[in-house]
Amino acid sequence: MKRFRSGKSLILCIIFCIFSSSVAFTDESRESASDTSVSPGKKVSIEYALKLEDKSVIDSNVGAGPLTFMQGSHELLPALENALEGMKIGECKQITVMPEEGYGPVDKNAVIELDKEQFLQDELEIGTVLQSLNSDGQPIYAQVAEIKEKTILLDFNHPLAGKTLYFDIKILDIQEVPKS
Repeated sequence: MKRFRSGKSLILCIIFCIFSSSVAFTDESRESASDTSVSPGKKVSIEYALKLEDKSVIDSNVGAGPLTFMQGSHELLPALENALEGMKIGECKQITVMPEEGYGPVDKNAVIELDKEQFLQDELEIGTVLQSLNSDGQPIYAQVAEIKEKTILLDFNHPLAGKTLYFDIKILDIQEVPKS
């Protein structure tokens, strides 16, 4: 009978140890999953809608694939990247980016007037975006801002310069990136 009790005690001890370690492992897993937040070096996937002051949506991936980027790699506006820091999967946030933190103020010196004769007549429509190359061979863009009798005004400012941007963000996924 004594032998049976010690065998029973041994079995109970083994079961207790297995149960304790699985509970500890489960709690650890749950803790690390809930501690996963947006931080530098993590691969982050978001859903977003970008709106202007009049509430018009000018860009969105809602209902499409996620936007995925590496936090801290400067793929997004710095103000947006900073506002995402610490967010967790499933969390939603509204983020306002002022012009100074976004695409800057409108630069009046970035608007130039050129002879109308330099352009094909069918290209001359207000709002048309024209592409050219700078001295380094990089593409530059200008929007036809105004058409006068003999000249046109080209605006080289970013289309969102001077605008306050309103982002609705939802964190879809956060992944650790293995170090190579």
